Amino acid sequence: MSEHVVDLEWSAAAHSTKPETYSRDLIVHVSPEVKIMASAAVDYLGSSEKADPEQLLVSALASCHMLYFLALAEGQGYVVSTYTDNAVGVVDKRDEGGFWVSEITLNPKVQFSSDKQPDARTLERLHHRAHKGCFIANSIKTKVSVRVG
Repeated sequence: MSEHVVDLEWSAAAHSTKPETYSRDLIVHVSPEVKIMASAAVDYLGSSEKADPEQLLVSALASCHMLYFLALAEGQGYVVSTYTDNAVGVVDKRDEGGFWVSEITLNPKVQFSSDKQPDARTLERLHHRAHKGCFIANSIKTKVSVRVG
């Protein structure tokens, strides 16, 4: 088992464009060497120049899926040269009130540099197995779709 720790840092400050309210900016310390400048989403008075929690959730899921996919591909003798994903998360209102990230769609594009190339069915199977193995996908109730192609 493993444990994953982050330290959040926020200090009271006036909002940059609405001084009557507080700044939503914060720092997420992932390690002594790595920090992520974050804020609320722009729709919630956050900064467009910083990552918001919803983007970080989508990023965590997309990254987890990719890393699991790369391990599976390597294990089956495929050499991946590039992997990109234009992942999209949707925030919706819940029937019982409040909001949630209701859906995340992954749109991975993979290029292989090995002589061994997966056919469409094998590629679909690799992504399906990556989704089933992804720790983040197994931890959330959000609907996750993977569009391969």
